[in-house]
Amino acid sequence: MFERLSWVSLSWRRAVRSLVVGLAAFIGVGLAGGGAEASRPASESAPAVAATFLRDSYLPDATASFVLWQPEKAFTLQLFHVDASRWNFTNTTLVGQPVAEKRAYGATAAHVPTRVRLGDWPSGLYFARLEAGGLVGFAPFVVRPKKLGEHDVLVVLPTYTWQAYNFRDDNHDGRADTWYAGGTDVVRLDRPFLDRGVPPHFRRYDLPFLRWLQGTGKQVDFFADSDLDDIPHGGAARGRVPVSSRARAGALAAGYRLIVFPGHHEYVTEREFDVVSRYRDLGGHLMFLSANNFFWKVERQADTIVRTWRWRRLGRPEASLIGVQYVANDGGKHQGSWQVTTTSRVPWLFAGTGLKVGSEFGWAGVEIDHTAPASPTGTIVVAKIPKLMSGHTAEMTYYETKAGAQVFAAGAFRLGGGNLIECRILQNLWNHLAGPAAGSCQTLFPGPQSEKSNPGPRRSG
Repeated sequence: MFERLSWVSLSWRRAVRSLVVGLAAFIGVGLAGGGAEASRPASESAPAVAATFLRDSYLPDATASFVLWQPEKAFTLQLFHVDASRWNFTNTTLVGQPVAEKRAYGATAAHVPTRVRLGDWPSGLYFARLEAGGLVGFAPFVVRPKKLGEHDVLVVLPTYTWQAYNFRDDNHDGRADTWYAGGTDVVRLDRPFLDRGVPPHFRRYDLPFLRWLQGTGKQVDFFADSDLDDIPHGGAARGRVPVSSRARAGALAAGYRLIVFPGHHEYVTEREFDVVSRYRDLGGHLMFLSANNFFWKVERQADTIVRTWRWRRLGRPEASLIGVQYVANDGGKHQGSWQVTTTSRVPWLFAGTGLKVGSEFGWAGVEIDHTAPASPTGTIVVAKIPKLMSGHTAEMTYYETKAGAQVFAAGAFRLGGGNLIECRILQNLWNHLAGPAAGSCQTLFPGPQSEKSNPGPRRSG
């Protein structure tokens, strides 16, 4: 009976949401977190060898499986480790260092799993490059650590949100198979991305932090969203998990001093929210470098995620964990520099930057966050972008808990270390939350000309 009621409730929500989205499309109003479909970039439909791995994450030395989305008479495949130091990434191109020899395949049908052996590689973001008939395609995947805590810091990539923004139309009904196009609350996780297989917005939202990470020599473990859903216990095999979120969080806290969410983590499951919250409650440190995180609850059902409700509607506002929560989005029409609001309360954060109260740095916007009544007691607004979107101000925050947790949130898209000032701020954050680490911003920005890469005080829109 409960299952039937849940299904009816979900169906009712879908019907209402479809009606609202359709009305919004008719009158030209966008809805945050799932509005009318916007115009799509031409690059999305670039001809490609479309393929996807059947999981977003694998262990080293595992056997991975991928499928083609169309049959190919012959094709080649080569595996690469993403090399963020390279500057020839595009919206349709991933770049990396080869980790295996190129392999030739004969005629292969669509949607038939093909196995490929992975090597004993370090945790990170990898991809397959496929070539056939003059076309190229990419299929990314994460290699997670053999065991928790191989390094002190864990970086979680927003693989669920990547798929939510995947506008592929697999049933050819003229509507993309995502709630951003309306008409559905279900997104498949086992689909190739458009843009020849490059995750949506990867170059703008995710690559800058990976470049900073690699350029300053940081050693970290990587997770996909699904790995937070199924945290290993007593080993690295999937399925061997503690029975409670408390135990899962304990395993994370024992393995990692800091967890970083560098990208746009809008969609998370209840287990993810529970585990990360409990990790914080145990004294674990968190770093959120974008905005609009932990906004929607999704339910994992086999190879899909189902969008249900916004977390704040369920009595769990994201500000209670992150310190800030989503307030506005204009797709980047209005962007601006953060203004420092305090240095005395966080003297370590701006050390070595030359910034003082009122100084401006960086360039951000797209989606923005602000403190809320649910923000933890003692949350400090360390910088802001005043009245950026329809009077809304973006706030960068930091707070500590009695258990010793330290939580930082950028409050806007994005703090990625793309100039010398941001690089030093990230380095200061890293040293404070994860402990002193090797690496220097001088490796990324050598010489006095580095200061010119800081955009300085300016605004758009």
